[in-house]
Amino acid sequence: MSAYEENESKFLRKAKENPFVPVGMAGFFAIVGYKLMRMKHRGDTKMSVHLIHMRVAAQGFVVGAMTVGVLYSMYREYIVKPREEQKAAQQK
Repeated sequence: MSAYEENESKFLRKAKENPFVPVGMAGFFAIVGYKLMRMKHRGDTKMSVHLIHMRVAAQGFVVGAMTVGVLYSMYREYIVKPREEQKAAQQK
């Protein structure tokens, strides 16, 4: 197996474990791309202020996606998993 295939399968495995990581990455790139396209129409706003707003928006999206991912993982670990274990114990 080549290094490329190992990296690709590793990324897919990580994406299945934490589905909000690819969502955060996609949102980050979408926000940065949108803000870069809108840079022509920034008006009187300084370049540095526009870039700071872009960075804050992109980081905010990533932090939000990470937070939702952690909450989802906690839900699976502490609510869904005990229910499944309880159902398995009742069936025995």
